[in-house]
Amino acid sequence: MTDSDPNLDGPPWDEDVVERDENTDDMFGAPAAAPEPPPAPVAAAPVEARAEPAAEDGAAYQVLARKYRPRTFEDLIGQEAMVRTLTNAFATGRIAHAFMLTGVRGVGKTTTARLLARALNNETDAIDKPSLALTAHGRHDAAIMAGQHMDVMEMDAASHTGVNDIRDILESVRYAPVEARYKVYVLDEVHMLSTQAFNALLKTLEEPPPHAKSSSPPPRSARCR
Repeated sequence: MTDSDPNLDGPPWDEDVVERDENTDDMFGAPAAAPEPPPAPVAAAPVEARAEPAAEDGAAYQVLARKYRPRTFEDLIGQEAMVRTLTNAFATGRIAHAFMLTGVRGVGKTTTARLLARALNNETDAIDKPSLALTAHGRHDAAIMAGQHMDVMEMDAASHTGVNDIRDILESVRYAPVEARYKVYVLDEVHMLSTQAFNALLKTLEEPPPHAKSSSPPPRSARCR
């Protein structure tokens, strides 16, 4: 056997070998698999059809008594006589400088005091005087109902019973209101004030300046001092 022996040029099966397909990665030369069709594009939902997140998702939970608190005098249930009396007083311009609201728990004493503060400072595009025609678009309504108006002061007399607690009222009542028409002082549970605190407040309560009004909601069982 020599180097030029034709039997050594290659294996006898070379003639039957199929050349490897250069267009495929298959090591055996199989035809390349057909490429998968690209996924069909998903049409975006129209802007108006997209679900909007709820407005109250991030808001704190609010109990029903505060959520459905009356916002107008017409919403007060069982207080038709009081509403009629206040309506006549406001219509004739005979508005008292102080109001004492009595009743059992839940009849709406504090709510009525806030409504009175709104009525005294009622100011809209069509109304610029004390009026019981309350709307949701008043200039001072939102701040008064939220307890954030600088001219409407609410004090819990059950936890502020001393003379020193009344001193802030006596010192600030002399000054005119900053934004509203009247300064309004709401003294909740006023019957809890001490005798000394009542005596200190008596002069201002009976003869307040023209720009100040007061509202005191004690319970029905409280005795007027």
